[in-house]
Amino acid sequence: MDKRAGTAARHAPRGTRPARKPFRLPRANYAGGLGAAVWLVIVIVPLYILVASTLQTRQSYLDNGPLSLPSEPTFDAYRTVLEGDFPRYLLNTLIVTAACATIAIALAVTVSYSIVRTRSRMSRRIFQLFLLGLAIPSQAVIIPVYLIITELQLYDTLLAIILPTAAFSLPVSVLILVGTMRDIDEELYESMALDGASQTRILLQLVVPVSRAGISTVGVFSALGAWNGFLFPLILTQSPETRVLTLGLYDFVGEFRVDIPALLAAVVLSIVPIFTAYLFARRQLINGLMGVGGR
Repeated sequence: MDKRAGTAARHAPRGTRPARKPFRLPRANYAGGLGAAVWLVIVIVPLYILVASTLQTRQSYLDNGPLSLPSEPTFDAYRTVLEGDFPRYLLNTLIVTAACATIAIALAVTVSYSIVRTRSRMSRRIFQLFLLGLAIPSQAVIIPVYLIITELQLYDTLLAIILPTAAFSLPVSVLILVGTMRDIDEELYESMALDGASQTRILLQLVVPVSRAGISTVGVFSALGAWNGFLFPLILTQSPETRVLTLGLYDFVGEFRVDIPALLAAVVLSIVPIFTAYLFARRQLINGLMGVGGR
């Protein structure tokens, strides 16, 4: 049909052929281009200062300033960081991050599934209670958390960081997964129930695979919160054996001197693991934020 229509159009009289629109180049958006260039400079300059400063010695940084090009690039700052206690701080941070993300995912999935499938007044009240947690900052409850941790004899352990950090990530995690699980078609639940599937089987074989985007979003946000956490490690730990990266940066800040190249090198090395994780999970993260639900 399309070929016949095309042949008829070619053999039609000249006056009956549809007039072709003249090709026009898109109008240049100078204002948008200028804004993008300004934003690029705002983003690039701090990154340039961060990386360039790590390739200088402390004395050359003080003499030439942060905006100068390294005349003789050196990796002494990275060597100083890696020869210190940075590997221990990195391991502690990895343990805390993995544990917080695992706890947040496990609890948020089960709680969200119960809220979505129960549909009772009690489940709505529980969901509202979790949403109330979004309005409570960690700074407001640090004293009760400190007392609870000391009563449980967990002070100066990694569990003292893991448990409250995972707890404060649950409200956002439940909010994301409840919205994701509500997007699942009701007929899928009914078909598995007619086949005799238990609630555990429905959760593991239907809800978890379909909600993988939301679960990935919860994992990334929980990991970011644990990786960048500062208040709980500062208040609930003390010894160098339980120190994490956010506190380990103070090793390069003394009473009378600051080793800025080494400090920034530690910052760069701290960024690499979480940035790599984001690169692998960015698609699921975006889908989860858009409410796609992994489908």
